[in-house]
Amino acid sequence: MPKLNENYLNVQDSYLFAEIARRVKVYEEAHPDKAASIIRLGIGDVTRPLTKSAIGALHEAVDEQAAAETFKGYGPEQGYEFVRRAAAEHYARAGVTVDADDVFISDGAKSDTGNITELFAKDNVILVPDPVYPVYVDTNTMDGKQIVYMNGTEENDFLPMPDDSVKADIIYLCSPNNPTGACYNREQLKAWVDYALKNEAVILFDSAYEAFISEPELPRSIYAVEGAEKCAVEFCSLSKTAGFTGTRFSYTIVPKEIAFTASNGQRMSLRDMWNRRQSTKFNGTPYIIQYAAAKVFSEEGMKECRENISYYMENARVIAETLRRKNISFTGGVNSPYIWFKCPDGMESWEFFDYLLENAQVVGTPGAGFGVNGKNYFRLTSFGTHEKTKEAMERFGKLFS
Repeated sequence: MPKLNENYLNVQDSYLFAEIARRVKVYEEAHPDKAASIIRLGIGDVTRPLTKSAIGALHEAVDEQAAAETFKGYGPEQGYEFVRRAAAEHYARAGVTVDADDVFISDGAKSDTGNITELFAKDNVILVPDPVYPVYVDTNTMDGKQIVYMNGTEENDFLPMPDDSVKADIIYLCSPNNPTGACYNREQLKAWVDYALKNEAVILFDSAYEAFISEPELPRSIYAVEGAEKCAVEFCSLSKTAGFTGTRFSYTIVPKEIAFTASNGQRMSLRDMWNRRQSTKFNGTPYIIQYAAAKVFSEEGMKECRENISYYMENARVIAETLRRKNISFTGGVNSPYIWFKCPDGMESWEFFDYLLENAQVVGTPGAGFGVNGKNYFRLTSFGTHEKTKEAMERFGKLFS
């Protein structure tokens, strides 16, 4: 009989979004006449089609696969050089220096933020914000690591800062934050970098929503902060930036400067370890997807992406305006596609989820799914269509005076 990883007993039976889907299905079965009117502003999936540059590149790459002279089979596990270089050039245009050799192409930031836990021993202390994207917590729980939480609250604008009384080895940060939409400024990120360097810790920085930052003084990469290349791994994705949620493309940056001393005195490079892990367990992202991503990283490609992002941010404005009219406090919606607000009438988040579904046929995400500090909060996304978002907010507005 095999010995199982019993750490799986310590995670919830159902992933947050699976539970949301289950509740919606139950409601649809009980109210078939209202099923068609349900508006989903819960899961962060996009609705705008791929951009012209991406579609054109996909067609070109598919045609290449139809000819023996240009056919591509297995590619490098780290990603093709042309797309790694394109990603580095994209950073350079924003004034941030990234070595293309430190860029690793993958199929999703969710995958990489979970998979990178394999590089760290079980006796590390993991520092995670609360509320937080559930994957950070679940993957470390599955691995049996000790998790320490730092509180994100209204009082600190949902942006917890370093506490010298807490000694952490690995720190998860997400900015703009999922779920709260809060965004760290340069000075705040510098404080985290200084903490990591002082404590010989690693920052795992999720910047999946960096393209939504509209205020130019806010950093879109942790590498805009001096010293970050010595202590921070950055995860990013084209899922929201370019609508690749169904196409699957991400990249993780592991600077070669990050190295630590093993128990036998040998220096171990985190970049080399990640390279070894990917080469062993990953066969690479499809060539046609990488080819399209390289076009997205071009100046023209990013211009097209910004047009789609502007579309979504108009939805965020509509949601935010509704909340202001109802005197409901919220964060996000400016540098983020997420709007995080306090549940009306003192309701807890799952109670409010059911209330909103029952009375307005609108689906959002209960804050309790993101941690203890989210139990009285709720998240809406701006990834719907203009028409559906406007309708959802009109229904929402009628519920609260």
